[in-house]
Formats: sequence, structure tokens, C-alpha cells
Amino acid sequence: MSKKNMLRLAALTAAAALALTACGDDAADPGTGNGGEGTLRIGTKYDQPGLGLDEGGTMSGFDVDVAKAVAEKLGYSEDQIEWSESPTPQRESMLETGQVDMIFATYSITDTRKEKVQFAGPYLVAGQDLLVKADDDSITGPQDLEGKLLCSVSGSTPAERVAEDYPGVQLQEYDTYSLCVEALAGGRVDALTTDDTILAGYAAQEQWAGQFKVVGAPFSEELYGVGIPKESDMCEQVNEALTELYEDGTMDEIIDKNFGPAGYTPAPGTNPPTPGGHCG
Repeated sequence: MSKKNMLRLAALTAAAALALTACGDDAADPGTGNGGEGTLRIGTKYDQPGLGLDEGGTMSGFDVDVAKAVAEKLGYSEDQIEWSESPTPQRESMLETGQVDMIFATYSITDTRKEKVQFAGPYLVAGQDLLVKADDDSITGPQDLEGKLLCSVSGSTPAERVAEDYPGVQLQEYDTYSLCVEALAGGRVDALTTDDTILAGYAAQEQWAGQFKVVGAPFSEELYGVGIPKESDMCEQVNEALTELYEDGTMDEIIDKNFGPAGYTPAPGTNPPTPGGHCG
């Protein structure tokens, strides 16, 4: 091969390598506005019936359905979503270290969390409540918890609120709400506290049918947001998608599908919320 042809071949090879690199970078970044190319990595819960549940590789629940609908608005099909389990204590670190692009996981917007991540939303306002045995009439609200053994998840907003506002309560913390439900069923705790949406999901689950009841005395407002890394430019896009989901009726369908069987409807005074104000 002549020197001239060798130089030409080298130039073509370099150009091809540069083009492949550029394509790879564009597809890997969900914030480049590339029309949904590549994969969107979404974190959610895997053990919350009615909200985020992994059933043998099939994802279901309210948060899952909202995530799918938002992804579609952003140009991503369902098969382009890469799901990751996002336990409560690990959500901020998963976003900060780039393990996921966004998290839909009953993720309450708080000032403390906003120091580390940004939030789109809120897309639902829930309320902290109590789950007790169906035949237990001794607990009608948080005022009846003194001396009782109450279960919640470590690092969660409900656990922090109870520890601060109700110091007479004995708080038992586990890594997941499923463990709390099992402890309640086995009589090892007297009540479980978290958002009413989560409690309703467990109360309606077939294996626990008729065993539990939601007290129905919410004592907080939980603004469910979409957790997004601080450096991401997708926050306002997600807010626009959430607004459209309420305007076109999709969100109402998702709420009825996942919470209707449990007889739960979001509080009308605070829902539907207005997404926005938590980016950056």
C-alpha cells in the first residue's frame, strides 16, 4: 500500500471512531433532548403493593405507572426503561452517584433532601396515617400511640416525624415496609405508620385481606416528587409531563387503577397538586 493510501485509510478510521463515540455519548445521556434514544434509568420501590412492586420481573403500581407515563411524554418507550430498586435510605446516594436518572418511589419533597437532589412535582399529596389490626379499636390516631410499639422504615420522613413529635412512642425501624407489615401481622408491633397510599396498598393485598385497617386520621402532608440529580437538566421537562398527565386525564386513570380497589382516593383539598418550584 502506498504512503498516500495509508494516510487516507488512517483518516477514515479516525473519523469513523469519532462518529461512533459521538453517537454513543448522545444515546447515553437522557438529558440531551435526543427524542428518547438510549435508556432511561428509573428507580422505584420493589416491595410496595399498589405503588411499586416487582412481580417476577413485571413492575406494577402507582409510581411505576406514573414513571411509564412520564417516560412516554419524554419520548421513551416502556422497553427503554431500565428499572432499579431504590430503598428509602439509598435514594439520595443513588441519584448523587449517577446510578439512576430519576426516582419515583413515594419520595417526599423536603428541604433537607433538596440540599442533595432536585425534585420535579409534586405529582400527588399523600398524608401520614396508621395501619392497625382490623379488630384494634384502641388506636384512633397518633395521640393513642404512647406506650405502643410503632413500626416504620429507617430514614423515612414518617419515622423522623414520629420520633420528633411523639417521644413517648417506642419506634421499631426496619429497612422495608413489608417487614413492618409482617411484624404487625405477627403481633410484634402495635401499628405501622407511613403514607396513607402505602398503607392502603398493603391493606388491599390479597394475602392480608381483612387483617388490617387504615385508621383514617392523617396527620401530615407528603408531597410526592420525582427525584432527579442536581446536575440534570430534565427537571422542568418532567414538570411539564406531569402537568399534561393531569390535564389529559391520564393521572386520574392511574390513581383509580391502583388505589380504587382499596377504597382510597387522594385528599381533594390538596390534589391535584401543581408541579413546579422544586427544581435546581
